Amino acid sequence: MRKAKGTDRQRDPDRIMRIIRDLDADIVVLQEADMRLGARPSALPIDTVTMQTGLVAVPVPGDASIGWHGNAVLLHRQAQIIEVQHIDLPGAEPRGAMVVDADIHGVSLRIIATHLGLMRSSRRAQLSRLIAHLDERSRRSTLIAGDMNEWSQTVGLGRLAHHFTIYAPGKSFHARLPMAALDRIAMDDDLQLVDGGVVETRDAKRASDHLPIWLDFTLQI
Repeated sequence: MRKAKGTDRQRDPDRIMRIIRDLDADIVVLQEADMRLGARPSALPIDTVTMQTGLVAVPVPGDASIGWHGNAVLLHRQAQIIEVQHIDLPGAEPRGAMVVDADIHGVSLRIIATHLGLMRSSRRAQLSRLIAHLDERSRRSTLIAGDMNEWSQTVGLGRLAHHFTIYAPGKSFHARLPMAALDRIAMDDDLQLVDGGVVETRDAKRASDHLPIWLDFTLQI
């Protein structure tokens, strides 16, 4: 969401929250949800996120932002948050991930929100760290969502592809002239894809340099 600054150079948090509300989603994962300097305050007003979007922000350390290294997770109001972990990731620049265990509509999920680095070597190290973290945890149906920063559709995310099916529902960057599927959602074998796509409304094309992507999925029986 680029700190709520759009391609029209206007910082408009209300526009971001309007787009989130219109998604009508049970899970929303955001990147660049906090400002860069000082206490890194939230780019969205914390006290009105739920009222404006209908979703609840998963808590992060401190009280300045809804984001951890810019990553934020919003969940359906009736979701039950079981556990939240905040991970620092290796690389040439500060990166992180939020790992959220939650029960949503009776489905137990692990949701990982992340924003991988600009360098492929950093992305590989970051994915290795995430997979090692999952190996240390109890088993739970898992999805990983975020800006993977990988331009190639065939290489670069092999560490993730060994464990997950990676979905790139369409080109999401740059919002004004989409040419790359940088934003992706990876799901393990417990989860089955139903549908997916890219939001290309007028608001979405102006709200950020990335277009929102979406997936509908069910639990495998």
